Amino acid sequence: MKMGCFGFDFSNFQSITVFFLLLMLGLSFSPNGCLGIRSFPEERRFIEAPEYRNGVQCPVTAETQDMVHIAMTLDSEYLRGSMAAVHSVLRHSSCPEHIFFHFIAAEFDPSSPRVLTQLVRSIFPSLDFNVYIFREDTVLNLISSSIRHALENPLNYARNYLGDMLDPSVTRVIYLDSDIVLVDDIEKLWKTPLSGSRIIGAPEYCHANFTKYFTDSFWSDPDLPQVFGSRNPCYFNTGVMVMDLQKWREGNYRKKIEKWMELQRQRRIYELGSLPPFLLVFGGLVEPINHRWNQHGLGGDNVMGSCRSLHPGPVSLLHWSGKGKPWARLDEKRPCPLDYLWEPYDLYKPKPKSRPNYQRSKMRLYQYNNLDFSTSNILFGYSNYFI
Repeated sequence: MKMGCFGFDFSNFQSITVFFLLLMLGLSFSPNGCLGIRSFPEERRFIEAPEYRNGVQCPVTAETQDMVHIAMTLDSEYLRGSMAAVHSVLRHSSCPEHIFFHFIAAEFDPSSPRVLTQLVRSIFPSLDFNVYIFREDTVLNLISSSIRHALENPLNYARNYLGDMLDPSVTRVIYLDSDIVLVDDIEKLWKTPLSGSRIIGAPEYCHANFTKYFTDSFWSDPDLPQVFGSRNPCYFNTGVMVMDLQKWREGNYRKKIEKWMELQRQRRIYELGSLPPFLLVFGGLVEPINHRWNQHGLGGDNVMGSCRSLHPGPVSLLHWSGKGKPWARLDEKRPCPLDYLWEPYDLYKPKPKSRPNYQRSKMRLYQYNNLDFSTSNILFGYSNYFI
């Protein structure tokens, strides 16, 4: 007697009938040849993004060095945010066909890097991108506990390894978190000069209390604070950085960051995940970029995730760093006012009637006196390249 999956006797007509009935009801073959329930994960409920084309002023072709290279992490938990971020970049770019995305996916993501790659391709059929597999064991033994569990995700540390993962021909990259949207042309950020020996550029916030990012045991140590020497370190957010990968590789900055992570495991010198090692290595050595390129903290603090307002000044990039994420608050019917600025870029559509209301979002924009409309039409700029 030949027994199949679930003990079916395939020599018996009734068993064969039940087998194919189950198949028609939505079961699929698992890798071992048996039937398994086909899953339809939530992340599959995306619509295809509009296709964006270059403006007439863009070069006809672009070599690797002429492309705008953007690196982002790609995981099933934040996929919705990542796709909205990509959408916002393309929508406001003057030369969207000259943008190349480098996605870093965790080796053991629940959706697998291969599935995530297929999803990105289905949402953005014309997008130029690579997906790199990040092995979590590369950094697992370096991660210490943080004040918020999400900050312990190994993928948060993938930015430390961009110099190793990306091809050596990529000498410059913009790193972006998954909880951002751009409302301006990314090429403006790309052209930010990194003067002298600067390795990274980012908006700095020198009014912030820099000491709070490290523990008392760090500041009371006779030697550790000397790392800053004559530098004047300021807080900067690592969710938006322009990085010179050539200098990064030459200076082996990945190893310098890892050394501080190793010390953290021994001494507990900070509380916040992946940010403090960057502050230790680059604090006071950052190329300052206009604050408009990282209106961060819109997700509130790391514990409550309460609503926040925009910083004074113009806006080119909105960043929901902190516990609260706009897609979660919108789904829970308790959005913060600024979450409506994220909504028009959302490509996740579980309900037919949930198409973004651009007019409503535009009205929300005008409620904020600090939002500067002088450089572009914000959510509605660059629509000449929309097909």
